[in-house]
Amino acid sequence: MTGTGPLELLGVDHLLTDDERDIQASVREFVNRRVRPNIADWYEHGEIDLALLREAGSMGLLGMHLEGYGCAGTNATAYGLACLELEAGDSGVRSMVSVQGSLAMFAIWKFGSEEQKTTWLPRMAAGDAIGCFGLTEPDFGSNPSGMRTRAKADGEDWVLNGTKAWITNGSVAHVAVVWAQTDEGLKGFLVPTDTPGFSAPKITRKLSLRASITSELILEDVRLPADAVLGGVTGLRGPLSCLNEARFGIVFGALGAARDCLQTTIEYAKTREVFDRPLAAFQLTQAKLADMTLELQKGYLLALHLGRLKDDHRLEPRQVSLGKLNNVREALTIARECRTILGANGITLEYPVLRHANNLESVLTYEGTSEVHQLIIGQALTGENAFS
Repeated sequence: MTGTGPLELLGVDHLLTDDERDIQASVREFVNRRVRPNIADWYEHGEIDLALLREAGSMGLLGMHLEGYGCAGTNATAYGLACLELEAGDSGVRSMVSVQGSLAMFAIWKFGSEEQKTTWLPRMAAGDAIGCFGLTEPDFGSNPSGMRTRAKADGEDWVLNGTKAWITNGSVAHVAVVWAQTDEGLKGFLVPTDTPGFSAPKITRKLSLRASITSELILEDVRLPADAVLGGVTGLRGPLSCLNEARFGIVFGALGAARDCLQTTIEYAKTREVFDRPLAAFQLTQAKLADMTLELQKGYLLALHLGRLKDDHRLEPRQVSLGKLNNVREALTIARECRTILGANGITLEYPVLRHANNLESVLTYEGTSEVHQLIIGQALTGENAFS
């Protein structure tokens, strides 16, 4: 008997269009060629090759689900499948791409002026300019309304002061989308990173997402012209809508990490001899593999359903919360269970499982913790707001 892949058991490939399958295959080839041979070294040394972003731009992956301004204009499901393949390589690679497209570019595309869009989006879509998204602060993650970063009007200018934390791409970005309190409410600002008073020290000594650049953003009397404001929105609706875009990518992306763990573990179990038999021949091993495959396939069907809802403009934020809560939680469980089958080999960078598990600890937290998504779902079910 021959084995069947963990995402092939239900035979759902017909649910994708030819274009979606082609995009997924091209991103998988890119990951196999550029990420897999290097990711263990990048992870170990806490670095990543920034040329990946320009290569992703040449493939149309940056802001790929946005229309115009050099963006590919694909559907949401194709974007999700691309995230799945990128995260099968590493969560840090998917984070770099999704922060560029679903946070920084989306904010400009959705809320920016025509001048802001034409200035930044074509360069960002090509990977020639890197963006970051400054919302989270050292003391305000799940409660962004409490942020202390403030922008004060000074004549026709704005002056920004504050600190942001855990910002992907921060120290290498050319433009930062920074959210700040004003007398008129929360506003977004486009901050060129060479503006006096702006700095982005890199956060080091991470045990997760090591192949991803993470920084603080420090703003000390950063003076911006009036046209730096993202004028299309005031209030939390702006940044939260951007987060919802990024969460959608995570619904698919986390499955890529889980699939990579499971495929690796199946191949390992088929070749590892224990008591003169392949590890895959033991009942306990097969039970673990069966349970993990079941959860992976369920998560994939959920992701596809949400993708179709989004393509039909019917996807609600609380539905994205269902997807992120389930798929990241199950992906992390799969990574941990795969590690048990690999035994001691599972803790080395020779195999990807503990790297994925460590990364997924961050994915579990960012773009809304599991607890936040539980409360969003709980509010949808009961009508009661338990956040405050």
